[in-house]
Amino acid sequence: MTTTQPAATRTGIPALPPTRRRRRLTGDLLVRYAFIAPAALYMIAFFGYPILKNVVMSFQAYDFATFFNGKAPFVGFANYTATFSDPIFLRALGNTGLFTIGSIIGQFVIGMGLALYFRKKFPLSGFLRSLLLLPWLLPMIVSAAVWRWILEQDNGALNQFLAGIGLISDPIPWLNSSDTALIAVIMVNIWLGIPFNVVLLYSGLQSIPDELYEAGQLDGATGWKSFWNITLPMLRPVVSVVLLLGVIYTIKVLDLIIGLTGGGPANATQTLATRSYEMSFVEFDFGQGAALSNVLILIALAFSLVYLRANARAAKNG
Repeated sequence: MTTTQPAATRTGIPALPPTRRRRRLTGDLLVRYAFIAPAALYMIAFFGYPILKNVVMSFQAYDFATFFNGKAPFVGFANYTATFSDPIFLRALGNTGLFTIGSIIGQFVIGMGLALYFRKKFPLSGFLRSLLLLPWLLPMIVSAAVWRWILEQDNGALNQFLAGIGLISDPIPWLNSSDTALIAVIMVNIWLGIPFNVVLLYSGLQSIPDELYEAGQLDGATGWKSFWNITLPMLRPVVSVVLLLGVIYTIKVLDLIIGLTGGGPANATQTLATRSYEMSFVEFDFGQGAALSNVLILIALAFSLVYLRANARAAKNG
């Protein structure tokens, strides 16, 4: 009687029987799923369910009375119709676009300039970079309170400084005028977003080899030519992340505007995020507030998809 030995592999180790091989593969899959499960459950509980609940609420007549009687009848697209017909909607949509574009341009330009500056070696560079993180360390409500004092019309530090150096004769109503309120809010948001841009862009600059700049100097690529032909192309992946995350964050800024102006004066700083908050927690029309927040989510998602697609196409074309 003869016995069958398992076939040997090229390494000389006997191959496992098919049954044991399937069991090992199943065990490996279970281990992988076990590691993924906590993150998946967290995403479903804290992101998936709230978004789904928000979508359902946008099709319901969900108001303050719902908390007492538990009734929230479905009304179809009535909340979306009311949202789009709201006279403040177009104003809030325009303000959101201006606020986002102005903030992103200011944050990126200043952040890139500071990142390039700190790339040079000089005394106390590390200390100065750490000071740039102060806007991140302060709670948002504290930052808003400080900037309200700085931008106050009569006794604000900014107007006092401008008057002291002779640039203005009358105080500027930074937060009290519909002509300057949005500009003031954009300036404060730029100040808040500079550390994020500097940290990411500076780390990206550190990964660019010095040999590229040395080779570029031999070909005459110095100054702006070096920036456009070496620095910016090498920073393209980092720039993509900075701009994408910046837009997604800026388009939904709420606490800063609420703390500075509350959406006023005369809806001059009203954005889609603040208007959705106002509908839900001031007017207690949670259904319409949910509909407007869904519009905001779709805008952010559409921008993300378009930007990522364009960036992938540019990377593919070299």
